[in-house]
Amino acid sequence: MKPLKRYQYERYAILCNLAYPPTFNHTLYGFSKQGRHEITDRWGRTIIRILWGESKEVVVVFKGSQSLWDWLLNLALIPQKIPCGDGYSHVHWGYNYLLDQRSKHPNIQPHPSINEAIQVELAQSMDRHNQSPTHTIYQQIESVLLPLIQSGKKISLTGHSSGGAMAVLVAHRLFQHQPDSIKRIVTFGQPATGFWNFKERYPLHQRTYRICCDLDIVTFLPPIPLMFWHVGKMLWLHDGKIYEDIPTLKRLSRSILSWVLRPISYHYMNKYIRNKDFFDKH
Repeated sequence: MKPLKRYQYERYAILCNLAYPPTFNHTLYGFSKQGRHEITDRWGRTIIRILWGESKEVVVVFKGSQSLWDWLLNLALIPQKIPCGDGYSHVHWGYNYLLDQRSKHPNIQPHPSINEAIQVELAQSMDRHNQSPTHTIYQQIESVLLPLIQSGKKISLTGHSSGGAMAVLVAHRLFQHQPDSIKRIVTFGQPATGFWNFKERYPLHQRTYRICCDLDIVTFLPPIPLMFWHVGKMLWLHDGKIYEDIPTLKRLSRSILSWVLRPISYHYMNKYIRNKDFFDKH
């Protein structure tokens, strides 16, 4: 598994942060003017942005929970069975629902620069899957990504909070039909997505990075021990260090201890030395 570079971390973190404002200038981050597609949820809110440029990488950015309804979906702990390789596995119903909901304003038109033959093949594929006048969120994602994949691009997926869970589920679905198309998955503050059988069958552990920060309680959700499991490599940012794949109980205990001792820790000399730069501005 290749380590996640600092510039890669910063790039995905910035894009996840920019997922929340209504709009931003994506060309400032290396994407072409026309290399942008937005997907909305059932209420017409943008929840996914697909960005690409001259490079071989397409970045799919998933927005996290925005409303009370979104947060309630985090509590929908009902397991849902999904195809997984040559069998089935169980995932969090709420996060899977976010991908299966019908968009209020579906847009399944591929980018105009894509080869015409690919567009025809895509349209035929969408016709085979279309069961209603509207399309699911995942069908829209796939309709945009397939032509880009066939033009030689690789897909990176990133998301914050429940958006991270969506990124994992989309990567898993996409892998079933396009196994060589996925470059990496990077999530921030992500809750666990599936049961143990999903963790066992998840095919992208070596390309998935799960970033946790200090005592981020969402990263310990859903709060049912041994029921939901995380996938990929965990990088825990804590106390000025990066810890890799530290066990959940150990991470939780260290977080709580750090929080309890925080007032005392400010008495140590290293805290005073760290703040020496303030005197240059005094």
